[in-house]
Amino acid sequence: MLARDVMTRKVISVASDASVMQAAALMLKHQISGLPVIDSSGILLGIVSEGDFLRRAELGTQRRRARWLEFLIGPGRLANEYVHACGRKVTEIMTPNPHTATETTPLTEVVEAMERHRIKRVPVVCGGRLVGIVSRADLLRAVARLERATATVATNDAEIRERVIAELRKQSWAPLGLINVIVRDRTVDLQGTITDDGARQALVVAAENVPGVRTVQDHLVWVEPVSGMTVFPDDTGATSASAS
Repeated sequence: MLARDVMTRKVISVASDASVMQAAALMLKHQISGLPVIDSSGILLGIVSEGDFLRRAELGTQRRRARWLEFLIGPGRLANEYVHACGRKVTEIMTPNPHTATETTPLTEVVEAMERHRIKRVPVVCGGRLVGIVSRADLLRAVARLERATATVATNDAEIRERVIAELRKQSWAPLGLINVIVRDRTVDLQGTITDDGARQALVVAAENVPGVRTVQDHLVWVEPVSGMTVFPDDTGATSASAS
């Protein structure tokens, strides 16, 4: 998927000559946590978000440090913090030059940027002009829209088993040589041994995601490689442990 497949096209933005209070009111009105800042021609200049309102003089939450620490930090950073806490224009508190994407940027790259830079939204630009935005909410809506195609639902137990095994073959963590997949009446029964209990839920999820599967039964035995402890699942889905 590309950025254009999930982005919001009608972006609520704020003009570069707007005040901080106007930006705050706009965010509250539309119940959003961030706003792109644009100039009169639509060129993206920055982003203002809820985080920019945490350290504000009006709230008495501006940073206060001991004199010796201020000396170490230096006047430049202290001056920047003062502007951010007391600035009246949105351009004085925004984050300039934000990370952006184009409409053809792969969605994986957008998500990687969000994770790497710990941001909640990525503006989408064309020639520097704002044309959309991808936020965490857009990703959530995209997931909610996706439905498994009914035409691909497996119609019999043999096909379901084949698809489960095919999915596990793609995963480097899946211990295919140690487990057996049994399918009866669209119920997948996972049997065998795992050496890392973290694989248990992943194996169950892989089976659940195969269209046509009704339920998944976990009968996997976990053998801890170092201690030799063996954990057996019981009929209720719980586990019991013994030392070997």
